[in-house]
Amino acid sequence: MSMGAYDDEEHERRERKNSEVDASFDDDRHQYRGEVEYDGDESTEELLDQFEQIQDS
Repeated sequence: MSMGAYDDEEHERRERKNSEVDASFDDDRHQYRGEVEYDGDESTEELLDQFEQIQDS
């Protein structure tokens, strides 16, 4: 077979490989521990109001 020739078997092999679902990966959620700091001028009330506006949109 020459370079660039169409290969039905290779195409079908790749299609089968791409159509399979690999569910072997670890899908557990991890728990992260640490701290988050936020530097801003908004008060807690202003942030909660902004959050409610975002939820209503």
